[in-house]
Amino acid sequence: MSRIGNQPITVPSGVTATVTGHAIKVKGPKGELEQAFDPDIKVEVGDGAITVTRPTDQRHHRAFHGLYRSLINNMVTGVSKGFAKVLEIEGVGYTAKAGGAKLTLNVGFNAPVEMEAPKGVDVATPKNTVIELSGFDKQKVGQFAAEIRRVRPPEPYKGKGIRYQGEHVRRKAGKAIGGKA
Repeated sequence: MSRIGNQPITVPSGVTATVTGHAIKVKGPKGELEQAFDPDIKVEVGDGAITVTRPTDQRHHRAFHGLYRSLINNMVTGVSKGFAKVLEIEGVGYTAKAGGAKLTLNVGFNAPVEMEAPKGVDVATPKNTVIELSGFDKQKVGQFAAEIRRVRPPEPYKGKGIRYQGEHVRRKAGKAIGGKA
């Protein structure tokens, strides 16, 4: 039994949800999101809550039940509160600079790496070694954070690179000097 799928989603004030056919549209103060769902799954919008139900206990119905409940919950959270990711840059001379929707990374390559933020994702650099991403679509924020990290992932010997805030990088010992002659 899906424990996540059975929980109702509370809709905060200022957020409206409408179901049309096999899609749900959620509108709030931060933006508007739409998600299509499987025709077998039933989504109902009641007074202050959204419920997701499945017709049978078949494997794919159970899988979609929890999935769509989580996606709709992320939509409601995104349009009301929003999502944020923070990345840190470690390394001598490694910097980041945000200008509008463009992010410029100087991370040890011969030329700076310029990245365009997707629509709906805001980029800020309060310090030149910290990148803050925010937006109302959890998938877009997370995907852009992963693309930034992929430019220079943290390496295990010195720990240099781009990492998520709070991410622990396992360090390796370097080459041992000496040994048998």
